[in-house]
Amino acid sequence: PQEPGGEAAFARRIDPAREPGLSPQQRLLMEQVERAQRRRALQRRLRGRNGLLALCIGAVTLGIYGYTFYSVSQERFLDDLEQEVEAARARA
Repeated sequence: PQEPGGEAAFARRIDPAREPGLSPQQRLLMEQVERAQRRRALQRRLRGRNGLLALCIGAVTLGIYGYTFYSVSQERFLDDLEQEVEAARARA
């Protein structure tokens, strides 16, 4: 059904505090439903942010882990120590 302003009656937003035909229970129910919808929207947004944060933390962790292995594989000071020990044994 069309109203004079061109909006359909089911799509018209109402202000529960100013609507004359609503009982206090209906107003309370509408407020509860609106709070629940806002809470769900906030949870969806936070779930996306938390997923992105988890991916970033995982990437940083894997990067540190990989760099540690790379740098440990490049260390040669133990090889130098072993060569010095072998040279000392050969002299003795």
